[in-house]
Amino acid sequence: MRVRATARVEAVAPERGEILLIQFLKAYRDVVQYVVDSIWSLERPPSTKQLHKIFYNELKRQGFRAHHVSEIYKRAKEVVKSTKKNSGSRPVLKKLTARIHPLDYKVDFNAKTLRVAVLNNQWVELKLKWYKYLDKYLDGSWRVGEILVGYRSGKILVYITFHKDVEPIDFRAVMGIDVNFNNITYTVLDLSGSLVSIGVMPFKSLGRALHLKKLTEELQRRYPRSWRFLKWARRVRGRGLRRAKNILNDSSHYIAKRVISIAKEYGALIVLEDLEKLKEKANGDRLSWEMQMWCYRRIQSYIEYKALLEGIKAIYVDPRRTSKTSPNGKPLRFINYRFAMLGNTVTSRDVIASWNIALRGLEKLKQMRGSRVAWSPDSPASEGVRTRPNAGNPEAKTTYSQLITAIHR
Repeated sequence: MRVRATARVEAVAPERGEILLIQFLKAYRDVVQYVVDSIWSLERPPSTKQLHKIFYNELKRQGFRAHHVSEIYKRAKEVVKSTKKNSGSRPVLKKLTARIHPLDYKVDFNAKTLRVAVLNNQWVELKLKWYKYLDKYLDGSWRVGEILVGYRSGKILVYITFHKDVEPIDFRAVMGIDVNFNNITYTVLDLSGSLVSIGVMPFKSLGRALHLKKLTEELQRRYPRSWRFLKWARRVRGRGLRRAKNILNDSSHYIAKRVISIAKEYGALIVLEDLEKLKEKANGDRLSWEMQMWCYRRIQSYIEYKALLEGIKAIYVDPRRTSKTSPNGKPLRFINYRFAMLGNTVTSRDVIASWNIALRGLEKLKQMRGSRVAWSPDSPASEGVRTRPNAGNPEAKTTYSQLITAIHR
């Protein structure tokens, strides 16, 4: 199994080198636009061989190297296909970016330098602003692939692609993960569907980030027209939003690392909810406001790529009715919007949801492997979503002797 990772590095170049690089990026963008305009009206984009016959000699005369030309074909076809797939109009390229083939650059990680071939066989040397956390890609297990060079807001940005082969693990369990506003709940099942572990990871970062966002909005309301022209107001607003972004980013990394450590411990397949278009379906002002900064997709993507590095696969399942269906066949009765009675035990809806997510992942794993994995009761994925019980249910005040508590790892 091949794993790819991209490192974003800022770079600097001598004054003459920066001019040459910008000229190359502008020419690259204009040529990609030219190819896009040429093939846009065609019903089906030409093959690479056909594009080569049409454009190769013309692009070579403009000073591009052979591999520059092949990357230009590739980029133009990608733009046309993706735009037509989304029913868009003819695209107009504005960003200064170029994809560089491995034969058109030379990188020295010891000296932290990058030499890039530009027009007319000239080379530009860039000094990379290296970060310590990127040293993990220099342990000998990673190989360097193609790179992307861009110029934006007066900065040269280099995106270096690394890849390596990872041996996938043999799964001994499945781990269902339910991502919520204030916690991440997980349930681990063995391959027979028996419960192994339940746990909750507190996630308080969303509340802190929303508090910072609220402060910036209050600042804008206090100075509705003038905050854009007040230097101190822009500085305070920017600092608050950056802090909120960093808090969510750091917390997402932390949660992902904990999830992966638990999955490694149990040798578990990771099962996540398919929450595509969730924000578009939000109802109510409060929920919509919270969803603006709810980074559920970021958490899932971090879990997914960190799992791949360890040879662990992550899959997505339909989340509908996962918090409304009994995971073990026992009667399920809701106490309020937060808690429910599962048989003779009180538990949270988050636990029920993660349990059902794990069961659906187990079903998917059974389909992948054949009939060797046993299956437990669960609802069909096509069942609709119903309105949750009223939070003011008087039964919520009842005291129960048994309570499923979260296992904080």
